[in-house]
Amino acid sequence: MNLEEIRKFCLSLPHATENVQWGNDLCFKIAGKMFTVAYLEGYKVSFKCTPDEFQELILIDDIRPAEYVARYHWVTVWKPGALRKSELKRLIKDSYQMVYDKLPKKTRTNLENL
Repeated sequence: MNLEEIRKFCLSLPHATENVQWGNDLCFKIAGKMFTVAYLEGYKVSFKCTPDEFQELILIDDIRPAEYVARYHWVTVWKPGALRKSELKRLIKDSYQMVYDKLPKKTRTNLENL
């Protein structure tokens, strides 16, 4: 997936927003909490995953623990072909869902009522 495809997919998720942070990072969020980061220079995309998937993914060439947030089970995909498009979409959607599920109940209720 290229940057525009990633952007389109992330923004298709309910209540997802985007903003540029740290100069060149396009951050996708739900209720102000990041679920995916796409880098505007070159190809890199980072997202949260389960501890088990984290261990599996970092064994794949061109996927590494994400800088600064690996302890929270975030990985960075460094090349477009490292994962199939369908797998990358699933992982991004799972990241979104993990972040959504951790939101306070009141925040989730407010989002559902929009």
